[in-house]
Amino acid sequence: MVIPELGPSLGRLTEPGADGGEGSGLRLDDIRLRLVTGVFDLAGAARGFAAAGDAEGARTSLSRVAWLALWEKTLASAAERIAGLVNAGLESAAEESRFPRGRLEPLRLRAEDTRAIAARLGRGGAPFVAALDALEQAGRGYGANGGAETAWRDSLNAAARRLEAAWLALESAAGDEQRHWQAEVERVRRWHRPRWPLWLVTVLVVAAAAYVGLVLGGYLRVPPALEGLADWWWSTW
Repeated sequence: MVIPELGPSLGRLTEPGADGGEGSGLRLDDIRLRLVTGVFDLAGAARGFAAAGDAEGARTSLSRVAWLALWEKTLASAAERIAGLVNAGLESAAEESRFPRGRLEPLRLRAEDTRAIAARLGRGGAPFVAALDALEQAGRGYGANGGAETAWRDSLNAAARRLEAAWLALESAAGDEQRHWQAEVERVRRWHRPRWPLWLVTVLVVAAAAYVGLVLGGYLRVPPALEGLADWWWSTW
């Protein structure tokens, strides 16, 4: 049983320096490399089973379920990375603008928001999932003839190529998410405390001072509440 080398089919996923979040504050390189490492680990386990003569174990190591588990873990990690950056940005912006803490808390991203982000990041992975379906179908016919074995290996390489495309789509979606939530962060950063209460208090104080001045100046009738103040003022001055 021959397990194909999947590295060439993974394409840009294996490039050490590639990072779709460069310049945006979002770094996904480590997540991408963990994904690639996971694929290589699956292939390594499959080769171990193949060397022991366990073809079924080899196919199971590279099955649809195994690939999907890696992909779903990748989506979750990327979504958590984005949510963490957004929450940190909201916190920093709130400190800068003195945004009320009680209003900041509802804006923070929670677990359900992170799951929604992961779902949006995974929208571009439909062709990858379809390739895994084809891989599973090819695995069922494995061993029937030499052509079936070739079809299974071809399906493996196709799944690896679709995984590269799914990752590139994830990077693009991650950039969209970053820009979307950055607008919310900037809204918090630009917040200013409402000034109408200050102006209202100022107007009331000025009006009260003007009224008292008119009363003490004899221009207005002295109300009962100000008789003591008026007597003291007039006797003193």
